[in-house]
Amino acid sequence: MRSDPIFTIPKSWQSLILPELDKPYFKNLQSYVTQEYSQHQCYPKKADVFAALQHCPLEETKVVIIGQDPYHGPKQANGLCFSVNEGVSHPPSLTNIFKELESDIKKAYPSSGNLKPWAEQGVLLLNATLTVRANQAGSHQKQGWETFTDTLIQKLSQEQQNLIFLLWGGFAKKKSRLINVNKHHILSSGHPSPLSANRGYWFGNRHFSSTNKILSDNGKSPILW
Repeated sequence: MRSDPIFTIPKSWQSLILPELDKPYFKNLQSYVTQEYSQHQCYPKKADVFAALQHCPLEETKVVIIGQDPYHGPKQANGLCFSVNEGVSHPPSLTNIFKELESDIKKAYPSSGNLKPWAEQGVLLLNATLTVRANQAGSHQKQGWETFTDTLIQKLSQEQQNLIFLLWGGFAKKKSRLINVNKHHILSSGHPSPLSANRGYWFGNRHFSSTNKILSDNGKSPILW
């Protein structure tokens, strides 16, 4: 089943996570997801399930942003958390991310909601659950994806140095238990969703300028957000 495009792990990440594919939980996950894609409309498309890893090689990873699961509407999900395909209107959370960018680093609000350029600069845009059934939010949760992505985060923490983890909202903040704070940097805030942002828990966190300062202080090139 590894030949299935859903489960093709990019080469640069194989040394870190390929052993997971032989574990019973992942074999069960493979079966479940393969069946879901064969019987239902699911997102993202098969080739984009591991887009976060495809566009952000392990050796270039500098920043990690953790989302929950993919968008479940037509043409939205592209395998990168918070990101949507070209030409798709921006979901509310992404709109608030761009508004914070405007106020934080004076970046003009972009027309495209595709965050692929971030990924290509070393921003790992990782959802905890990598697939979803159309129009059913969270429908692929608790099938094994979270075990896989938790292991990925934990191994990143163990084997890398000076990564910056941006933990937005209660769900993402729980991932701090997987991260060695003596080796890495954690910036946390409320979620960019309107419910959180409108209560004052998102706007003004200045995570984008703060991330670039940490990168510069560690001799790394800043992100062109």
